Amino acid sequence: MELPKRKHNRLREYDYSTPNAYFITICTKNRKNLFWANTRETIDRPENAPLTELGILVKESIYDIPGHYPAITVDHAVIMPNHIHLLLRINTDPDGRPMAAPTVSTVMNQTKGAISKKAGFSVWQKGFYDHVIRGKHDYLDVWNYIEGNPGKWAEDELYMPDSR
Repeated sequence: MELPKRKHNRLREYDYSTPNAYFITICTKNRKNLFWANTRETIDRPENAPLTELGILVKESIYDIPGHYPAITVDHAVIMPNHIHLLLRINTDPDGRPMAAPTVSTVMNQTKGAISKKAGFSVWQKGFYDHVIRGKHDYLDVWNYIEGNPGKWAEDELYMPDSR
């Protein structure tokens, strides 16, 4: 039996180390709810949902990315029960020149690997979704999506009933 071919999910011939903003979504392996302490509760303000120990590790790792990659900032992020959304930026230097930066894939793969190593098991599904931000309007749309995502958890396309 021939296995289906994986879809190429990066823009061909685009340099993912180019200064720009990037919207990233990474899902847990088998979309297990690993990051919110209790996804069964009705939470009035889900953006303040308590995180599990693993969720706290993920949060710390996200905000530690610039410590490992000085050319990169995390403009916005949210930790959902079974996925994370990031708005990453590869910056220029004060004179507007590109800074030496790894590719988005390198940053995401290293971050995912470090989290899985610290957790002691494979946390993530293979790959991740990315979107190259195309202008101020696109950036604001992504920002607002990330901001509002916790409040729409039950309607989210990645929603899974508690699957721990």
